Amino acid sequence: MFTDTERCVRAVQSKDARFDGWFFTGVLTTGIYCRPSCPVVPPKPQNMRFYPSAAAAQQAGFRACKRCRPDTSPGSPEWNHRADLTARAMRLIADGVVDRDGVAGLAARLGYSTRQVERQLRAELGAGPLALARAQRAQTARVLIETSPLPMGDIAFAAGFSSIRTFNDTVQEVFALAPTELRRRTARSRPGGNGTAPGVLTLRLPFRQPLTPDNLFGHLVATAVPGVEEWRGGAYRRTLRLPYGHGIAALSPRPGPNPYISARLALTDQRDLAIAISRCRRLLDLDADPVAVDEQLARDPQLAELIDKAPGRRVPRTTDGAEFAVRAVLGQQVSTAAARTHAGRLVTSYGEEIEDTEGGLTHLFPEPDALAGLDPDTLAMPRSRRTTLTGLVAALAAGDLDLGGGSDWEEARRRLGELPGIGPWTVEIVAMRALGDPDAFPATDLGVRKAAAGLGLPGSPAALVRHSAAWRPWRAYAVQYLWAAPPAGDHPINLMPTE
Repeated sequence: MFTDTERCVRAVQSKDARFDGWFFTGVLTTGIYCRPSCPVVPPKPQNMRFYPSAAAAQQAGFRACKRCRPDTSPGSPEWNHRADLTARAMRLIADGVVDRDGVAGLAARLGYSTRQVERQLRAELGAGPLALARAQRAQTARVLIETSPLPMGDIAFAAGFSSIRTFNDTVQEVFALAPTELRRRTARSRPGGNGTAPGVLTLRLPFRQPLTPDNLFGHLVATAVPGVEEWRGGAYRRTLRLPYGHGIAALSPRPGPNPYISARLALTDQRDLAIAISRCRRLLDLDADPVAVDEQLARDPQLAELIDKAPGRRVPRTTDGAEFAVRAVLGQQVSTAAARTHAGRLVTSYGEEIEDTEGGLTHLFPEPDALAGLDPDTLAMPRSRRTTLTGLVAALAAGDLDLGGGSDWEEARRRLGELPGIGPWTVEIVAMRALGDPDAFPATDLGVRKAAAGLGLPGSPAALVRHSAAWRPWRAYAVQYLWAAPPAGDHPINLMPTE
């Protein structure tokens, strides 16, 4: 995108918010970089320079605009629909791998040499992994400065900086303001404070419009595991297992002229903030480009009417790929209620207990290592599904199956398919919601087939797969529209939860 100068100029001149996060504009006359939708008067084209990442703009010597705050743009949708080296690296960087394990740890996760990873990221993003991680640390620091009362020293280390001096220098360089001045500016604009309890942060998660939240929150709540997830006070709440501790996220849509997702995060360790934000964004598919998705799907007349009624459907994903895979197996050929019951029993028996002072959450979903010791005879399900579950858990615990953000989608599919009892439906459901593959397509799903037949689409899985070729690479989004079509349109997964 950023190499198409003419298209970038048009996006800036029209203040097109759709391109926020796709690229950043450096302005030579001011030395700042902006998002395309910046409200100021657009600069002259000859004074614009375009960069594929905030890190690249910062490395070129530009500082962040104080008006449009480009560091808070939605993430690039490129990292959602790709599974190549760059996309996998970006997902892992967003999950804090470079801060925890360094560039060598990132390269090891990806299965490439450090040199190859550096070269590929610099070629495509204009910055290496350290610079990309630094840009993320700067944004995390800004969030903590503006939304928490933490001392600056605590913020520096919570954001991942190695020293207070590096923290001060980076914030000054990126935002052209000292950390204390950033906090004073926020205090002046919000004299009443943010009204959150100690240890709790409330922030806004931006996204590209449009967004239909019904199926997104409806699906998460209808399939919620007792003790791990709940709907309370107009928000979807769930526990999070994080690298340095655990947390609870409360997410709710906020409509209006500038809609956003409200995120209330209670973390046991503030170093997990950036990772928690990244996982919540991934859960709600907030970095998607709904206009591009809907434009392509609407070319099919059978889908066009569904899209016109409720555009911008997202794919409800997960905060933990291993957790979702276990839940997918528990849900094979049973009702939603039965799947929740099975998962709730596992959580009670093997999950780690946590304290929730604001609701009814009680546990973290058990890790594969904890489930590896379960007795199959205690599971109230058919023997074949017990074998499937224990085989899946063993592969996850041994590290033979990677369903994390940096996983190779095709390799994960292959390894899943080799496990006993894992068929095409389970593979595609896991690919869609755990791996985040936007082209995953469970053609054998009963709801998909019934909806397709009702719309006059092919009824058999093979014929439907052939027809769906025109929807690629967005077939996972087509599934969301099909699930919302008659006869399943009034199913709880398609309805915004009520109190």
